[in-house]
Amino acid sequence: MPPYVLELRSRIGQQLLWLTGLSAVVVDDAGRVLLTERRDNGEWALPSGILEPGEQPAQAIVREVAEETCVRVEVTRLSSLVSDPQPYSLPNGDICQYLNLTFACRYVDGEAKVGDDENTAVAWFPVDRLPPMNARNRARLHQALRPAAEVYFER
Repeated sequence: MPPYVLELRSRIGQQLLWLTGLSAVVVDDAGRVLLTERRDNGEWALPSGILEPGEQPAQAIVREVAEETCVRVEVTRLSSLVSDPQPYSLPNGDICQYLNLTFACRYVDGEAKVGDDENTAVAWFPVDRLPPMNARNRARLHQALRPAAEVYFER
C-alpha cells in the first residue's frame, strides 16, 4: 500500500476510500498474457496497483508491472476507463472503490517471477487457457485484447 494511502487510513480508518487503480494486460510475442496470483485472496489477476500522487498513469503501470512481475513492459494504449460498480471490502476490512484505468502493454524483457510480497505466483497463460479469474479482471483483459478502435467506458 502506498504511504499516502496508509496515512489516509490512519485518519479515516476502514471507511470508504476512493482510489485510482491501474491494471495491465501484458501480452508477449507468443500471444500469452501475464497474470499474478494474489496473496490476499489466492485469485489470478492482472498486474495492478494504485496511482500515487504526481504519477502519470502509464508510467505508474509500467512501475507496478516491474515491481510485481520483474518484467519490463511498454504501454501501447489505454483500453478501458471504468469505476467499480460498488465499494467492496478488502480482506483486512478496508472499504475501497476504484476508478480503474486498464492499459494494453507489450512485453519488452525480463523473466516473469514474483517481485513483491503481494503475489505468490506469476505466469504466462495462452488466452484460450486462462485460469479462473474474477469477472472484473476477465472483462478488462478481453477489452484490452480487442482491436484498438476505442477506449471502453460505461455510457
